[in-house]
Amino acid sequence: QVQLVESGGGLVQPGGSLRLSCVVSTTSFYYMTWYRQAPGKQRELVARMARNGSTNYSPSVAGRFTISRDFPKNAVFLQMNSLKPDDTAVYYCNGKGVLSDSPEYWGQGTQVTVSS
Repeated sequence: QVQLVESGGGLVQPGGSLRLSCVVSTTSFYYMTWYRQAPGKQRELVARMARNGSTNYSPSVAGRFTISRDFPKNAVFLQMNSLKPDDTAVYYCNGKGVLSDSPEYWGQGTQVTVSS
């Protein structure tokens, strides 16, 4: 059974940093993506990294967040710097194959709260 387990969320002051981690059991996905969902809002893509190393970011986090992968450990990370209150959300790790109809798998989510 595929499991994605996130960690690293918490409470941080504006301007601070957090690093989220997601470890995947049993398989390796072509795409690893971080999404987030704030209260009352739709889930949105934050950052994605393909197995070939290509990345894309939401304009709202570009230049502040960095996605990376550790392929031997089958893990993906999200380094979040210069955090803002608008970054407050539950962050989810997502894994998906290269084909458009590939199944996708989700972690349970980790809460990030940016507040003074």
